[in-house]
Amino acid sequence: MNRINERQDEIIEEFEGLDDWMDRYQMLIDMGNEQAPLDERYKTESNLIDGCQSRVWLQADYVDGHVHFQAESDALIVKGIVTLLIRVLNDTTPQEILDADLYFIDRIGLREHLSPTRSNGLLAMVKQMRMYALAFQAAGVS
Repeated sequence: MNRINERQDEIIEEFEGLDDWMDRYQMLIDMGNEQAPLDERYKTESNLIDGCQSRVWLQADYVDGHVHFQAESDALIVKGIVTLLIRVLNDTTPQEILDADLYFIDRIGLREHLSPTRSNGLLAMVKQMRMYALAFQAAGVS
């Protein structure tokens, strides 16, 4: 089984223990708060994700054939969501990111419990992560 799916399954297990959506939101907020703050030099206009209602900065670096993501948001739940995405996709190859079926989003009920604007923001984050993977793959940088 690939690393991305293992990580998704871990997240699904963590959320399965929480039936109440208020608890799930709290878990998202806690995850976001545990994320290391993004270095100020990465909080640039070019790192802002289009399509997010709140401000989300996403920094991607390509090191030894793997993509490393860092992010931050000024909204607590959104910061938790981007933390989850990073947890799943971080330190994998561009091809793994492009091939990934991010089934955990539906399995933990995230999509159905987000407002339409947050849901669009989630899709925008995933799209941006895939765009970075595509760019790194195309550049063939190492």
